Amino acid sequence: MTALAVDSVDAVRDRVRDAVDRRTGLRVLGRGSWLDAGRPVSATESLATRDLSGITEYVPGDLTLTARAGTTLGEVREATAAHGQWLALDPHGSDSGTLGATIATASAGPLATAFGTPRDLVLGVEFVTGDGVVARGGGRVVKNVAGFDLTRLMIGSWGTLGVITEVTVRLHARPEADESIVVPLSRDLAEPSRVRTLLRRLPFVPYACEILNDSLANQILGLDSSAAIVRLGGNHEAVAAQRSAFIELGETAPIPADTWQRLRLAEPNGSAVIRLSTRPSELDRAWAEAARIASACPGTLVLATPLRGVVRCIVPPTPTHDAHLRGLFGTTTKVKRIVERLPGALWSAVGPSPIADHLSAGIKRTFDPHGVLNPGIFGENQ
Repeated sequence: MTALAVDSVDAVRDRVRDAVDRRTGLRVLGRGSWLDAGRPVSATESLATRDLSGITEYVPGDLTLTARAGTTLGEVREATAAHGQWLALDPHGSDSGTLGATIATASAGPLATAFGTPRDLVLGVEFVTGDGVVARGGGRVVKNVAGFDLTRLMIGSWGTLGVITEVTVRLHARPEADESIVVPLSRDLAEPSRVRTLLRRLPFVPYACEILNDSLANQILGLDSSAAIVRLGGNHEAVAAQRSAFIELGETAPIPADTWQRLRLAEPNGSAVIRLSTRPSELDRAWAEAARIASACPGTLVLATPLRGVVRCIVPPTPTHDAHLRGLFGTTTKVKRIVERLPGALWSAVGPSPIADHLSAGIKRTFDPHGVLNPGIFGENQ
């Protein structure tokens, strides 16, 4: 694939217009570290935004920051830490991932429990449409809601409607105390529901609460059983009170702050990642399906977010596992399966495109009338 990194909005616009003139598809990417996410793109050329970087505006008093798409999450973290602030986004992967790619894929991590997903944290975007027009949605201050729907439309569009060039995000103040604990759990399939029930009764929402199966708990913390890990924030008195509330689940113990970073980096290269989604009240159903996948595919890492009803299955790459997954996609289920990453040969077994409906196709034609941006990433060419 012919790659070209751009370093300005004008360069992005010119690159898209050139692709339109030549009717050539473009693989839109940030740093290209997660190219097996989404269905295979039918393009021989790429447009990378990694050199379109830098923070263009940061107003600590407004808790807002604007940065170009190629700015890494690590750069945002360092700039805001100096003012006691942070961008509460922790998508799976490292801090070398770009802000633009995070927003384009709507990627979120454990902090979504308390702070929400990119749709809750993005105030505005600038982007280049598929016919080379520079557009902007939203604004640079919290109270500005003009164009809010357009901003949300771009979040999670995977570069199929436009190339994101700049993003404005909402920040939060860092807490006085930020602590994490672990609670070992049994192998009972009802454990996730027990954790969720407690969380629903608590007078506060923890920064993060994740349930790890035994394989993932062993990899991250060296435990021999599944476990719940919880991140607590606030002043010292509040965190102490929050910590005591989890004794109901079992014996608690402190864990290092970098546990969450190790969790983000837990996915082996080439893994299949399947997200099982359901109503939070039916979390046990998704956890049970994940347990069946883990039983058939040894070494599978399972991670559940109780308050969101989401369970992620990370299946290590082996021919046996690939064969099982191919068969899995041919079965029906009462939970929603969302495939994040797969070996290329398996995508044909996943099923019909999720954007085959009239409305989605019409939006695609409006923003990318010539179909040059990430063609095929949603399976629309199947």
